[in-house]
Amino acid sequence: MDAADIAELGKRWAAAEVAGDTDTLGDMVADGFRLVGPLGFVLDREQWLGRYRSGALATLRLDWRDVEVRVHGDTAIAIGVHDQEATHQGNRVDGTFRATHVLVRGEDGWRIAGMHLSPMGAPPSFAR
Repeated sequence: MDAADIAELGKRWAAAEVAGDTDTLGDMVADGFRLVGPLGFVLDREQWLGRYRSGALATLRLDWRDVEVRVHGDTAIAIGVHDQEATHQGNRVDGTFRATHVLVRGEDGWRIAGMHLSPMGAPPSFAR
């Protein structure tokens, strides 16, 4: 049942991102939450939610698919494809990312402790 619970949490998370629902998003994340963005920046819970609250970040579409979940006791790793259409400070930030979500189980269920986004695409220009 854990994998199904985590998959359902992933669907609710994606919908809350598109809705800009910071109350729901805030309830879904664990204390000490960190997001590592596709360019290497790190945001804590308040910084992440603050981008939505201020209107700087707007997620227009978010598809969280091809998710593989591995449960290790009270910790789980969900790796999938995060495909988004979004704007940040008025600039398009569309992309397809390999995303890793780290989840922890508490008394009230699973919460997201961390996310790491890695761009998917062609090799860098310096690669042969």
